[in-house]
Amino acid sequence: MNQPQHQSVRDYIAAKKAGKTDETDRIVREVCERFATRTTDGSEAAELYEATLTTPLGQQNG
Repeated sequence: MNQPQHQSVRDYIAAKKAGKTDETDRIVREVCERFATRTTDGSEAAELYEATLTTPLGQQNG
């Protein structure tokens, strides 16, 4: 995956690599809401989908 265009996807990748599932869940909900209300063109959701498939879940320290 190339550098994501959307900040939300970059945040999702960082959170997933850090094992922060609460944060990844929040980001997914927010992106889904934007897509459902058509406040995004779908490219954000497509990038997020790719990130969910290609980013391994890390372990949260502490």
